[in-house]
Amino acid sequence: EVQLVESGGGLVQAGGSLRLSCAASGFTLDDYAIGWFRQAPGKDREGVSCMSTSDGSTYYADSVKGRFTISSDNAKNTVYLQMNSLKPEDTAVYYCASSRHGYYCSKYGFSSRRSDYWGQGTQVTVSS
Repeated sequence: EVQLVESGGGLVQAGGSLRLSCAASGFTLDDYAIGWFRQAPGKDREGVSCMSTSDGSTYYADSVKGRFTISSDNAKNTVYLQMNSLKPEDTAVYYCASSRHGYYCSKYGFSSRRSDYWGQGTQVTVSS
């Protein structure tokens, strides 16, 4: 059974940092790309970052480039999202998702529609 479990969310002041974790089970990171999405109240779900260990591709939304870093620990089957210089507009529920679709981790390939499995989400709140 494929399962994704996020952790690491919380409340942080603007300018602070958080590291989110997405622990995967039922598959290995070589088989699926992992992406991070976020959804703020009243807004559409937004793709934040993605990585594929099988082909080495990564993707970052323009809104987080230079501030967020995605990485993985294949031994732990876990993907991380290091979030630095957090802003109030980063406040959202963050979800990780997995996909076997080709070119998933690309500007035009990274989307909710092309995601196969989802975690339950973790809340990130950035206070001003």
